[in-house]
Amino acid sequence: MPNDDTHKPPEADDTAPKSAPLKWLWKFNHGLDIVKGLSMVTVLSSLAVGYLQYLNAYQEKVSSQAKEDMAAATTTFTEISRAFSEVQALQQALYSDFTRAVRDRSDESDQALVSKNARATSERYEKARIALGENIDTLTRKAEVYIDWASDTYRDPADKHNVDGDPLSRQVLRDYAFDCSDKYNFPAFGNVNAEDDDTPAKQVADSEYCAIAEKPGIDDKTKPQDAFIRICSGPNDKDAKRIYWYSAKHHVLTMHYCFEAAHNKLAAARQWASKSDRDAAKEKEIVAREKEIDTQLDDLAGRVSAFSSLALHQMERIRVKYRPVGFLCSVPLVRNIPSINCFPIRTASLTR
Repeated sequence: MPNDDTHKPPEADDTAPKSAPLKWLWKFNHGLDIVKGLSMVTVLSSLAVGYLQYLNAYQEKVSSQAKEDMAAATTTFTEISRAFSEVQALQQALYSDFTRAVRDRSDESDQALVSKNARATSERYEKARIALGENIDTLTRKAEVYIDWASDTYRDPADKHNVDGDPLSRQVLRDYAFDCSDKYNFPAFGNVNAEDDDTPAKQVADSEYCAIAEKPGIDDKTKPQDAFIRICSGPNDKDAKRIYWYSAKHHVLTMHYCFEAAHNKLAAARQWASKSDRDAAKEKEIVAREKEIDTQLDDLAGRVSAFSSLALHQMERIRVKYRPVGFLCSVPLVRNIPSINCFPIRTASLTR
């Protein structure tokens, strides 16, 4: 009869202790035994594969974010440019028809070709203007989020940001009586090759700026980071407000404000084109100021062109922000050096 001991399973040397405080020590020692059984090549290969998988996943995330940012910026630029270009072209066409009709003395005839054209233009213009007014706040925010923020290489969403950090608004432009015809208030972007110039006016605090007699504008000696102007409501009553010409949001706000200013001046022409009650005195006034109004309408077109130039420039900055990284960004530890800047996408939690 076989010995019963031969059928008993051998006792394991590494039987887990029943005492709870010692279980963690046993698990740790057991894990070390498994690693000891692996060769050095196996361990290094596993680490390399894991690192490459992580790096590939990160680069895919960067590529996906780049496509989303470029698509949103392109859509925003197209939407804003199309809305302003359409309404301003109609505005100019309506005024041109009016002045031509008055000059040819055909403004009294409903059958005149210029009158018929003005009727059709007037209807389209009023609809486009109402649509722009309904969407202007949304377009302003889109310009800020999808062009300004997306193109800012140093903006980190995880940093602290005030919700109302940018004080410029349509109300501010009205309260400060922004002068669209003043060339000082026309968009300018400075010069990337400008040398350092300690301009005293740029160093003056906003609270003191309005009391200064001379307010220098932007020229070839101005660096891009200083391409801003300050507007004042008076010499003493309020702080100056800044308008940054490298901000798509600020372009949209000033474009709409200046468009509405021109719209109000063309009331007599709009009344004639829509067959409303006419005001002979105001009609004579805007005809007499034809050269001035033409210049104002040309300036509006120039503002749209400046916005387009800025938007395209900022879209190029988005491309640079997400451009493919170099070899050093594939080297462990080296790619973590801040000066190499291998991490365009931050994954930190939101700071409140």
